[in-house]
Amino acid sequence: MCGIVGYIGQRDSVPIILDALRRLEYRGYDSAGIAVIDAHGKLAGSKAEGKLSRLAERLQNGEALSGAVGIGHTRWATHGAPSDANAHPHLDCSGRIAVVHNGIIENYAALRARLIELGHVFTSQTDTEVLAHLIELHYDGDLEAAVRRTVQDVRGAYALGVISSDDPEHLVFARNGASPLVVGIGEGEMYVASDTPAILPYTRREIILHEGEIAVVGRDGYRLTDYAGGRVEREVVAVSWDAGSAEKAGFKHFMLKEIFEQPNVVKETLSGRVDDGGGVHLGAELGEISQDRLRALSKIAITGCGTAYHAGLVGMYLLRSLVRLPVEMELASEFRYGDPVIDPTTLVIAMSQSGETADTIEAVRIAKTSGAGVLGVCNVLGSHLTRLADGMLFTRGGPEIGVAATKTYLSQVTVMTLFALYLAQLRASAPVHRLREIADGTKLLPAAVDVVLNTSDEIRKVARELRKAHSVLFIGRFVNFPTALEGALKLKEVSYIHAEGYPAGEMKHGPIALLDSTVPVVGIATEDRVREKMISNVMESKAREAPVIVVANRGDEELAAVSDHVFWVPKVDELLSPIVNVIPLQLLAYHIADMEGKDVDQPRNLAKTVTVE
Repeated sequence: MCGIVGYIGQRDSVPIILDALRRLEYRGYDSAGIAVIDAHGKLAGSKAEGKLSRLAERLQNGEALSGAVGIGHTRWATHGAPSDANAHPHLDCSGRIAVVHNGIIENYAALRARLIELGHVFTSQTDTEVLAHLIELHYDGDLEAAVRRTVQDVRGAYALGVISSDDPEHLVFARNGASPLVVGIGEGEMYVASDTPAILPYTRREIILHEGEIAVVGRDGYRLTDYAGGRVEREVVAVSWDAGSAEKAGFKHFMLKEIFEQPNVVKETLSGRVDDGGGVHLGAELGEISQDRLRALSKIAITGCGTAYHAGLVGMYLLRSLVRLPVEMELASEFRYGDPVIDPTTLVIAMSQSGETADTIEAVRIAKTSGAGVLGVCNVLGSHLTRLADGMLFTRGGPEIGVAATKTYLSQVTVMTLFALYLAQLRASAPVHRLREIADGTKLLPAAVDVVLNTSDEIRKVARELRKAHSVLFIGRFVNFPTALEGALKLKEVSYIHAEGYPAGEMKHGPIALLDSTVPVVGIATEDRVREKMISNVMESKAREAPVIVVANRGDEELAAVSDHVFWVPKVDELLSPIVNVIPLQLLAYHIADMEGKDVDQPRNLAKTVTVE
């Protein structure tokens, strides 16, 4: 949520900052702004409600800016409606200090009241503006010291960046909680951003700020300290992605590109983890979670938000089926406040693409205080989750720019499949031949996903018929109930059509009342232990005149005869089927949104990484 960019060097910062902000648009935002120190040593800036293009137009048409030091921001509104006045950067009373900020200042109201009493004048409704005035209050000629004193005054999870015309040789940044910041290292110039893709065209060498740290950035380097002023040394990371990984590569949208990247994502996620004999090898990745601890487990609790929650649900079914342990799945926002019953014999699996999701990070903290082991599932090296978890399984998905997570889901489900196989092998909880059968089946998944992608044009034809629906019901059972949830989520996220995912067995307990000729039903009915039950649910829907679309294995004439449309998928093991079955639902959501002219990569009101409650 929100995006921060900073630059200091010899070049004009404005085009660099604007370009970097464009690469952060996927995070979601409603306004944008920029502030620079110009050639005369003055602080100057511009900001605008709406898309970044509005700010760029404003800068082109009369509000020209230039300067070798600058900060920029895209805002996702929390305190105060989207407006020019509430857009960042925010200034102090003197107009010499500019601040950009991601996150929430929880005690801003008390701070604001105190500052007003001291004579400070506020021009926005944001919590961020208190930071500018606090830094002004504490400033005595040392910007770093003023920021250090300010962060002692505020509570909340945040990342902030500061420039001052009194100190044109430095940028100062601070991080607390799940609001990421990376410092990019160039030659005679430095970059700061909320996420790596923003600065990939300029440098692939970076360091990641941790919670409770301050970075002072100059043209020739940086200094990293904790909030108390203690020096922090950190190894520079060489980013393996190239700039092209975050570009569209000829696809109309990032979402479509990322859907089509999924065969390779599954292949990369499996790579080196399954041997020729069907053995799964994860031990080295599990860190402090020993095999003895895994053998002694009494329960597993999985937590995550949104798409990660759905992937975790698949993992729940897999672990119950193969490991035969009690497994709970709970939304991280509910885990935080729902008095979870966990102890040192519990393994908590925390799932987050970014590793920065606020509710998931807080759930991990709760798990740690209870003595439970924490296994993280994440896509981002060096993220907050990687530092808190006892062990990590990385999904190897590469950068995902589209807000509606697609390859995130597939890679997370793949990782959960591997972990279920590994734990079942370790605990000898399932027949060896059955575990080998599933492990061997994983090797066919990249090709199976590719086969489904080749049906994209056929799915687009169905999308043309469904695009005007006002509500769509997705149904599934067992491991494909989460597939129904994920299919519904993708449709509502990018097309704004109301959609609901439901366990098909619950149809007669309420949802069937919704059905008529205007409410399409999408059923996941591939060959598995619940296929016959799914056929009954499809027939129930058809009897209410609902248009019926099914996901079925190629050649299933029985289902074809009772459906209006079929999305054909290759047959794989039932426990692996969610990885294949979700693909047509992703494509359906994409094609409907594209036909309807929606902003597919940046759906309204959504952000890629949710770093505040």
